[in-house]
Amino acid sequence: VPAAERDEMKMKSVKEGESVTLDPGVIKNTTDSVTWHFNDIDITNITGGPGDMRTGDQCTHQFSEFRHRLKLDHQTGSLTITNARTTDAGLYHLEISISSRRITICSIKIFSVTVI
Repeated sequence: VPAAERDEMKMKSVKEGESVTLDPGVIKNTTDSVTWHFNDIDITNITGGPGDMRTGDQCTHQFSEFRHRLKLDHQTGSLTITNARTTDAGLYHLEISISSRRITICSIKIFSVTVI
């Protein structure tokens, strides 16, 4: 991870079997596109309102172990992982694409999660 990104990285630690919330501290607009990545693989995505959310195996079959354990807050973009497992440890990237007319701005938040 580049030094500039490490400065922005938030560290989270959770005990196995407990829940952890990755809160980017932003408020999502209904037109924003929100994508969470785990070790560079899409695990959840919102392209509009609550009905436009995909998680786990809908995004990729490689990470279907997240099925039924991801909760995404549609207002804040926060991701909660329930029943944490040691295999959940790693880097989580949140990408928010904000489009206004012809301009698209991307914001990226990075979380390092340790499961103990």
